[in-house]
Amino acid sequence: MFVEAQGHTKQLTQELDQWELQQMLSGPYDAKGARLTINAGAGGTDAQDWTEMLLRMYSRWSERKGYKISTLEISEGDEAGIKSVTIEIEGRYAYGYLKVEKGTHRLVRISPFNANDKRQTSFAGVEVMPLIDFEVNLEIPDKDLQYDTFRSGGKGGQNVNKVETGVRVTHLPTGIAVRCTEQRSQQQNKEKGLEILKAKLLIIAQEQKTKEIAEIRGDMVEAAWGTQIRNYVFNPYQMVKDLRTAHETTAIQDVMDGDLDPFIESCLRQENQLVEA
Repeated sequence: MFVEAQGHTKQLTQELDQWELQQMLSGPYDAKGARLTINAGAGGTDAQDWTEMLLRMYSRWSERKGYKISTLEISEGDEAGIKSVTIEIEGRYAYGYLKVEKGTHRLVRISPFNANDKRQTSFAGVEVMPLIDFEVNLEIPDKDLQYDTFRSGGKGGQNVNKVETGVRVTHLPTGIAVRCTEQRSQQQNKEKGLEILKAKLLIIAQEQKTKEIAEIRGDMVEAAWGTQIRNYVFNPYQMVKDLRTAHETTAIQDVMDGDLDPFIESCLRQENQLVEA
């Protein structure tokens, strides 16, 4: 009976913590799904490999949550890894949780691409946008949009590298551009690309109401030294540490397998404390 009671108490505590956390997710888009983009930063091939590792980490985290994942666009690395990738994560509160992951992620390890087994520092930038219901009225004048087409590239598909089905949509006033290659036709990719662009513009406007969007574009940081939010150190010791909350763990493999909740929760609680103060 005692063991059973302990189990019920633990479960109740976890459910209470989860409820408390979700009360913090009261932003206009927090309950929405998320669109997550990872871009390789400084570090060459190692950075592209790091980007692929982060994709796996966020995919595993999403699977743990029971979320649905789909790939919108992926650009393969020259030698290994990924230059950039955009995925959609469908599930309640996916954006509310993942919004704190926005920023530069730094990796320190012995490079598998260095013949001399030297330690290498690599960077990747993570961007997170909500999946928004586009019954929301957001009109973008045609003169503010530029569409460019390209061959999708990558693996598989009879149209790959033969037909220009990939589309890049650029918002000329801000310079914000998105790529979409997931659909089979150019028109479908054009429509999806415009949807992604609208999501970016909406969340930027929400976060920075007092600034012009063109100014916000200038505030974006490069994924390189001095801009990181979290360090992942594989060598000479093992530790993952968030530089905003000081939360850390030596269980690197668990983190890379998607155990991100302690980091996400510590960031959300810190943000909530700052709001209440």
